[in-house]
Amino acid sequence: MRLIVDTSILISSLLKDSITREILLLPFMSFYLPEFALEEIETKKEKISKLSGLSRDEIDILLDLMLDNISIVSAKMIEPHLEEADKLIGRIDPNDIPFVALSLAVENDGIWSSDKHFRQMKGVTVWKTSDLLVYLKKR
Repeated sequence: MRLIVDTSILISSLLKDSITREILLLPFMSFYLPEFALEEIETKKEKISKLSGLSRDEIDILLDLMLDNISIVSAKMIEPHLEEADKLIGRIDPNDIPFVALSLAVENDGIWSSDKHFRQMKGVTVWKTSDLLVYLKKR
């Protein structure tokens, strides 16, 4: 299975040892993340550290471990799909345009997100963590 990972999922996995983190580490799953999301995480590391109780070094180690299973996709690769992505989600949440553009740029099975506004969008499959658990149990 190949999924686009929303930043909220990655941040959640850094905050606590959870099923989200376990799923991100599954070797038979493939994940994609737009490169700008790493910058967003970098700006939130202090807050993540306070909430998780982890040091910045521990967060970096954990993030590196998870990034071994996540393909980072350049802005250049998603750029041709930004206009279509804007039509799909721009009026709902413009911050999510790069994730939708990424879902249009690479072969995938949908976007993994806990953000409810993604479900308002038509034309792209959206997975909640509970959906993934059901899928994985059937596998």
